[in-house]
Amino acid sequence: MVTTQPQLKENLTQWEYLALNSELNIADGHARQALSPGQQKIVNELPVLWAESEQRPVQQIESEAHQAYFTLLGQHGYPAEPGRVLSCYSSSVSMEILARSLSASVDRVALVHPTFDNIADLLRGNGLDLVPVEEDALHGADLSAELLSSVGCVFVTTPNNPTGRVLAEERLRRLAEQCAEHGTVLALDTSFRGFDAAAHYDHYAVLQEAGCRWVVIEDTGKLWPTLDLKAGLLVFSEDIGLPVEKIYSDILLGVSPLILALIREFSRDAADGGLADLHAFILHNRSVVRRALAGVEGVSFPDPESRSSVERVAFAGRTGTEVWEELQRHHVFALPCRQFHWAEPSDGDHMVRIALSRSTEPLEKSVQVLRTVLETR
Repeated sequence: MVTTQPQLKENLTQWEYLALNSELNIADGHARQALSPGQQKIVNELPVLWAESEQRPVQQIESEAHQAYFTLLGQHGYPAEPGRVLSCYSSSVSMEILARSLSASVDRVALVHPTFDNIADLLRGNGLDLVPVEEDALHGADLSAELLSSVGCVFVTTPNNPTGRVLAEERLRRLAEQCAEHGTVLALDTSFRGFDAAAHYDHYAVLQEAGCRWVVIEDTGKLWPTLDLKAGLLVFSEDIGLPVEKIYSDILLGVSPLILALIREFSRDAADGGLADLHAFILHNRSVVRRALAGVEGVSFPDPESRSSVERVAFAGRTGTEVWEELQRHHVFALPCRQFHWAEPSDGDHMVRIALSRSTEPLEKSVQVLRTVLETR
């Protein structure tokens, strides 16, 4: 059968889309491994959850889902009162709502670099100018007063995608204090929080104590293989001063109570040992990748401390796009890293990102193909 080579794409999601029908898809960061026994039991009870979702008020189910999810991840200080946690179809929808809200009163945003490119695209698409903040600067000392006075928002992804770096509690505290001093909104994308215990300190308590205006985007879709039945959670401070609720209502009415009930049950299962099992599973798959590529000339792993569900692989010589082209000829799809470096794309030219939330056997097959491609000159 003759296959047509896909054209090279402009953003990371377009690259991920090409992989969706491949058994050897190690591109997107969504969870696609097999269900655990506890998760399979929940799926088997879908008719019961359906009946509950028909019969009970949506607000009750939503409140229970929020409580289970935030408690699981140590976020006991989240604002539980009605209207402070908005459930969205995805974290990208949450991001669009935030970007549109910021554009009502903000011109420039300081954004961590690198990070997933749809954040930059959505902010720019809503007319916002971006100022890159390199990770080392963000995790090191205070941001400059000059920078903070020139932007209306500082946006941080923690744990970052693709590097896995987590903003430590004291760094978040100081950053929030600086934002409070300058009247700057602090926005956090914590979509990969569930994978790293270092990100389970109570961010909401820190933000409330610092007194800044803040927005946090949470995401259930990275944690569990729920066939993309998920929610992005948009959480904001009481004094945010942005039209978040109005723009939310412009875009959607709410998330299905069935999905919220699933999130509640998967959160409870995770609290009952499932999260620890997931951490062990990701750790094992990371070791599979590193062992399989060990000894390949020029190969390195830029994020040795990462606990996230993705792993960057750096190499000499060919670009990530060239390696991707070779991989897809074998029906393997990883993700070139050029677009993560949204301000300096060449910084990501010699890397690909591998998704670890996959069943181990197809992951092993995929990485063996990657090894063959990297060893072939």
